[in-house]
Amino acid sequence: MSLSTLRARLIERLEPAANWLPDAAATRSDFDLNPGTARPERTLRPAAVLIPVIAGPEGATVLLTRRADSLASHTGQIAFPGGRLDPGETAVEAALREAMEEVALDPAKVEVLGVGDAYETGTGFLITPVIGWLNDPPETTPAPEEVAEVFEVPWDFLMDIANHRRDAWDREGQPRRWYWAMPYGERYIWGVTAGVIRSLHTRLYGLEDAPEAAAAEDAA
Repeated sequence: MSLSTLRARLIERLEPAANWLPDAAATRSDFDLNPGTARPERTLRPAAVLIPVIAGPEGATVLLTRRADSLASHTGQIAFPGGRLDPGETAVEAALREAMEEVALDPAKVEVLGVGDAYETGTGFLITPVIGWLNDPPETTPAPEEVAEVFEVPWDFLMDIANHRRDAWDREGQPRRWYWAMPYGERYIWGVTAGVIRSLHTRLYGLEDAPEAAAAEDAA
């Protein structure tokens, strides 16, 4: 797919950023592959991530980060730039602010194409994925207290369902938990980040197995 065709598809299939609502219901969640696990009754905390799609000379890539080893939670995990919304912020404003704070990504270089499906995490966040387009590879500087590494993954790799696998986590005394994973070389993309990528793939291209059927097949 050419860069121009990809950009046009993103604009066509994504929700316009102007239509974003802070109290929109989650369309996807950490519970999708675990249909036997009930979602707790709770008030979700709004958050946003930026999915920076870079129009590179050899095709589109997606910017990702590896979280710092010094963080109290999700240490070393692969993530998109992002975080909680400040009072009065929109998802777009929060995603661009967090990207600036975490990796010094200049908001002026990002063309926001739209937002993806709201995603509920097991830890109680309601994440809005904001998809941004960059015409040139950006200059980035990771904030050492938050980000250990900034890197890019080819768009075609992330959107190829052959690279989407269902992995499981077994915890003593608790049911097996299934989650999406997309290993890329030595980097293990999984959990919420992989779930958001899978959700974006479904919105753009469709053709997804029912989560319940897929989980049951893997558990057999």
